[in-house]
Amino acid sequence: MKRTLVVMVALLAMVAFASGVMAQAPAKTEKPAAVAPAPAPEKAKPAAEKPKTSKPKAMTFKGAVSGYEMGKMIKVKGSKDKEMTFDVTGETKMKGVVKEGAKVTVTYKKDGDKMIATNIAGPAEKKPPKKEKAAEKPPEKK
Repeated sequence: MKRTLVVMVALLAMVAFASGVMAQAPAKTEKPAAVAPAPAPEKAKPAAEKPKTSKPKAMTFKGAVSGYEMGKMIKVKGSKDKEMTFDVTGETKMKGVVKEGAKVTVTYKKDGDKMIATNIAGPAEKKPPKKEKAAEKPPEKK
């Protein structure tokens, strides 16, 4: 009887250890797994998590020039009396006439709380009409 009891305790101990090991080991399957559906594309990261190395999106604003300092800043008054001020840098491209009262389109980017003009397009310069050259010159004397 004593011998049977020792064998039973030994068997129970083996089963206890073996089941502990089996619970921790990953299940192995001999069959190939069924074809899994394609993984869903990654969702876009929220704006707060985007790296700051990406280029800022260019935006535009149209209106009349209400203030202009060459090479420094431009104030543009748009529709609904909305007025915006943009920094003008050496890299800002100018096209057309930019003066107070002129209608312009400003392409800009945000840099922190500043708005930096990248392109300013105003109305084309008006060329004076060509006059006839013969009428301007007096006749030559010989």
